[in-house]
Amino acid sequence: MGRIVRIIGVPMDLGQSHRGVDMGPSAIRYADLAGTLRDLGHVVFDGGDIVIPGHYALADTSLGARLPLIRQACEEVWRLGRAAVAAGETPIFLGGDHSAAIGTVGGVADGRDLGLIWIDAHGDFNTPETSRSQNVHGMALAVLLGLGAPQLVNIGRPGAKVKAENVALIGVRDLDREEKGLLKASGCTVYTMRDVDEIGIGLVLSRVLKRFEHLASIHVSLDLDVIDPLNAPGVGTPSQGGLTYREAQLIMEILSDSGKLLSMDIMEINPILDIQNRTAEMAVALAASLFGKKIL
Repeated sequence: MGRIVRIIGVPMDLGQSHRGVDMGPSAIRYADLAGTLRDLGHVVFDGGDIVIPGHYALADTSLGARLPLIRQACEEVWRLGRAAVAAGETPIFLGGDHSAAIGTVGGVADGRDLGLIWIDAHGDFNTPETSRSQNVHGMALAVLLGLGAPQLVNIGRPGAKVKAENVALIGVRDLDREEKGLLKASGCTVYTMRDVDEIGIGLVLSRVLKRFEHLASIHVSLDLDVIDPLNAPGVGTPSQGGLTYREAQLIMEILSDSGKLLSMDIMEINPILDIQNRTAEMAVALAASLFGKKIL
């Protein structure tokens, strides 16, 4: 049975230092996300992009100057995500940098226990005290668990938006030293690339879904830098030794079969760094698998 899908663009690059990721939503649309999903039998509405405050006019790029703007954008996407789920729609959020997930996950998780699958080369578990770069896209998951700047932690409603035991990270391979300590102590389930190599992506997903069997809904937050940069060059923070395209595809196929998909993020595509929109096209293919496309 087809879904009602709501596309929401979040062309934000305030959470990191590489310009160009704000064009990610356009690249994904150009790769025909809406048409691909319609061909699978879904009804698709594209709500356009939210307005990012201070997008190009920000003279002071300090964390203090960026925080209120990121908060404003995330509050808007929190509202849109919450409304979409309440209306029975399945929202797909197009980034933009991964700091947008503070709003996307917070909005769809409002009023429910949610399983969060964070598919990313990075842990995104820094705080302003541990981050050398002070880039918020490297803090987003920590914020969702109640750690970090109160301006972000309290978006939508006060405190953590998801429970640590309901969070699974997949594909991690690039962590800061202090971030490792925070992540280990968090209670989240973490499957690094070594785990993927040793036990295989199929068993990783089997264990994640076993852990989430008591949950009715799952949000998938996909950062395209989880894919090896040889296959997905259009990202701002590439990290060697990532998932293959087929491993990522299998993740989506297994999650689709679970029947628990509530919503999805597609984050961190930078068309300036891409080759013939290859990374955006890959993202659309992965979304198609998550939304029910099968080989046979």
